Amino acid sequence: MHRRSFLALSAAGAISLWPRRLGARVQDQVPYGQTQLGLSDEGRDGTLYVPKSYKPGTPMPLVMMLHGFSGWGDGQKPLFALAEELGFIVIAPESRDITWGKEIPGFDADVRYLGPAYRYVSSLVDIDDAHVALGGQSDGAGYALTMGLAYGDVFNHLIILAGGGLIEPLRRKGKPKIFIAQGVQDTTMPPEVSGRKNAAQLKKEEYDVTYREHPGGHRTPIEITREAMLWFLDRTDKQQ
Repeated sequence: MHRRSFLALSAAGAISLWPRRLGARVQDQVPYGQTQLGLSDEGRDGTLYVPKSYKPGTPMPLVMMLHGFSGWGDGQKPLFALAEELGFIVIAPESRDITWGKEIPGFDADVRYLGPAYRYVSSLVDIDDAHVALGGQSDGAGYALTMGLAYGDVFNHLIILAGGGLIEPLRRKGKPKIFIAQGVQDTTMPPEVSGRKNAAQLKKEEYDVTYREHPGGHRTPIEITREAMLWFLDRTDKQQ
């Protein structure tokens, strides 16, 4: 399976972090609602959100969303509300340090946590392999974009909100669809050096890119996040 290289990263060292409850999926073991991942005892872990509409045996789309600078997994409550409304699972992991790795994204300490986190969640719930997204906000967006290009055979959708920076993946695998949103008044990550520039480059490289600008600043409005999730789910408001 294409995802092996991602899931196998540091497997020997990561197995000790896995909770003992790994095993067959059973209805009463599904952690509905917001729960802690419970994969790290180092003070930074992550959050899992499974909507009430999830049914064991029926694959559901999944989004792994990376927080911004000094963020936390449980800070994704607006996204959890969208997950409940629209029907998708959320993994909201926390960076190993105050922000995402300064080494090559996808080949550092953070991915050695993200790989086992994804594998752990996939042991609890059935995931729709055609709808697996890696997303991020601000610092998390830059990390998600570079890592997502390196693991595009696992993450077939990338959701890049208010971030991006330079695109410097060590490798490129797969051809994920990409949604980029940027505020025209963003002074932290101005669109001309991030969103617009990256969208143009990725389109030139023949990626399927959807680019949205909004009139605000660095914070992404909830309606833009909602649009991104509908894009990910191949839905429109009229289809709800």
